[in-house]
Amino acid sequence: MDAKDRIVQGSLKQFMQYGFRNVSMDDIASNLGMSKKTLYQHFTEKEELVAAALEFDIENNQKDCVRCTNTSNNAIAEVYDIIRVVAEQLRDMNPMVLFEMQKFHPKAFKRFQQHKDEFILKMIHQNLLRGIAEGLYREDINIEVLAKFRLESMMLIFNPEIFPFSKSYPLMDLMMIIGEHFLFGISSNKGYKLIQKHQLDRSKK
Repeated sequence: MDAKDRIVQGSLKQFMQYGFRNVSMDDIASNLGMSKKTLYQHFTEKEELVAAALEFDIENNQKDCVRCTNTSNNAIAEVYDIIRVVAEQLRDMNPMVLFEMQKFHPKAFKRFQQHKDEFILKMIHQNLLRGIAEGLYREDINIEVLAKFRLESMMLIFNPEIFPFSKSYPLMDLMMIIGEHFLFGISSNKGYKLIQKHQLDRSKK
């Protein structure tokens, strides 16, 4: 891994854990064991580094989502696979990251919004179509409305005013509860039974 990649990945880890405001360029250089001179040779300002770190994170997220889609057995399994993968990625995430990005790094936040409103929405839309084709989701659902509803409901877990950061609201639990609630609402009888099987299998672990 070259120096630039080390900086991007190292800074992303720090940003996710401590937030954007609490991590300075000095902190990043110190954590990586490199001089500030070396750091500034690759990134002349923090805004540039934030953008690069976010882009790296988005690329990884998109690859993971596509992989889950391609390897899952059905639409419902795809949702569970993506929840597990994303929850693992965000396990150490500071809940203030999105708020700080929106307030202090608007260009980066605009890129995140684009990823959310284009790529993630498209993935949800495709999953709904897949579920209907597989007989797991009801044929009468309004795909356009429910895709947007699912997208915005996913973002609720990052709102500290709704779910304050504490052990009472583990990220994985929140994602699973909200995801399953959505699935139950759109599923056919066949899909409903499959969700129950996933729940039973999870309870045995």
